[in-house]
Amino acid sequence: MDSPVEIPFKSFIQLKPEENTAIYLQLVFEFIKAIQTGFLPEGTKLPGTRILCRVLNVNRNTLIKAFQDLESQGWIETLPNKGTFILSQQKQKNKTGFIPSREQNHAETSTGFTFQRSAILENPIEISSLHYQFNDGMPDLRLVQTDVVARLYVSKLKRHKTSKTYEQIQLRSHLNFKMHFSNYLNLTRGIRISTSNLLTTSSHEIALYMVTKVLIAPGDKVVVASPGYYMSNMTLTNTGAQVIPVPVNEDGMDTKRLKEICETSQIRVLYLTSNYHYPKTISLSAKKRIEVLELANQYGFVILEDDYDFDFHYDNNPVLPLAAFDSNQKVVYIGSFGKSLPSGFSCGFVAAPSEFIKELEKHQNILEPGIDALKEQVLTEWITEGEVHRLSKKNKKIYKERRDQFVSALNEKLNGHIVFKIPSRGLAVWVEWLDHFNLIQFQKECAKQGLFLPKTILYQTRNLTATRLGFGHLEKEEMEKAVLILKQSLEIITTKTNSL
Repeated sequence: MDSPVEIPFKSFIQLKPEENTAIYLQLVFEFIKAIQTGFLPEGTKLPGTRILCRVLNVNRNTLIKAFQDLESQGWIETLPNKGTFILSQQKQKNKTGFIPSREQNHAETSTGFTFQRSAILENPIEISSLHYQFNDGMPDLRLVQTDVVARLYVSKLKRHKTSKTYEQIQLRSHLNFKMHFSNYLNLTRGIRISTSNLLTTSSHEIALYMVTKVLIAPGDKVVVASPGYYMSNMTLTNTGAQVIPVPVNEDGMDTKRLKEICETSQIRVLYLTSNYHYPKTISLSAKKRIEVLELANQYGFVILEDDYDFDFHYDNNPVLPLAAFDSNQKVVYIGSFGKSLPSGFSCGFVAAPSEFIKELEKHQNILEPGIDALKEQVLTEWITEGEVHRLSKKNKKIYKERRDQFVSALNEKLNGHIVFKIPSRGLAVWVEWLDHFNLIQFQKECAKQGLFLPKTILYQTRNLTATRLGFGHLEKEEMEKAVLILKQSLEIITTKTNSL
């Protein structure tokens, strides 16, 4: 093992002071990348902070803050009188009120063979037993229409006894579903597709995974909005692509910066949540929509448009996706359907040129070889009977009321401490905090009072302290209590910070 002072840290720890991201966060990201790529293998002893500060030319307090973050995530371990060492993988530490998503502290066992391990795809999801919880914008399971779906499913199950083979039933059901579903997408989202332009999958995540596997090769440059969605960023990074972040302004992605990148680099894909940017809930302006389509046509990149939350909008004239205006076949449009249905009945889809769909089907034959004929028959009847429109209308009313109640609670209890815009769609509000405090400490204080804030909704840089607060799963009394805990925790944490 190399001596800590002999490790060429400057060759793989690349800091960019001109960027908006705080230096301590850049250090965190660069060390994680170095660990993942093998520059800092398990057991490596790091130099003392004073030595490393001189090597990297950073402030010692900044480095200590980065090390605290790395240790809390399980990337490094500091042993008294021995030093700081690199760990092989993240080791979640049990905390009061938290239950790890999977066991992390078990001893390593030999498998008898070697296999590739992915640090990129580590599951970031946390599970909590606390009574009050925020998420990043999920629907309320208590509103799921189980009765109607159960009736349709039982009805289809009783009729399933037929002389036709199961393969015949699968094919007929699938073609019938694709026909009605493509018509539904044309009607609701303004896209012009036929069944040959449509692929349906078991989930939105499977749709994104297959598209990236077919579309992106290792080394390809992929532009994403920043901040972005952690799951899609993991999927894109796992392809071996070089991910290039572009900041998001008040009217969506910075298209000027996008053009600058296109002029100096060959971009393969632009990943975009144009209608409802995750996490900031901003819709791409009409002017920028035109600019993005023109840039794709000029520089030849593919627009991977992810419309993950189309079902939840609160105006009578929803913003149509870029795919509705794509005359040059540069857009691959993916989304989800049936988020308000019971688990197992929702699905994902891809709308794209027919030749691309044919290629995706080859991969789907391996990943999802079987078609759930009963599920698709139920969804077909759900669409043809108009139940999908009735449920959408009902849910929009409920969730709009909840959005307004949540906004009211935020204004009442946190006025002067936060800024936010009322979202016209989706089930979350992007909240920027005016007070300066550490979000991880804030999370811990909230947990003490019975409120769970998952790390995936916390965003902090040198100039930004923000949270994406989902309200869809909360009734009025629940959200008022949750916001009250936010207020009380803020008072405690800021008092402690000011007293230092």
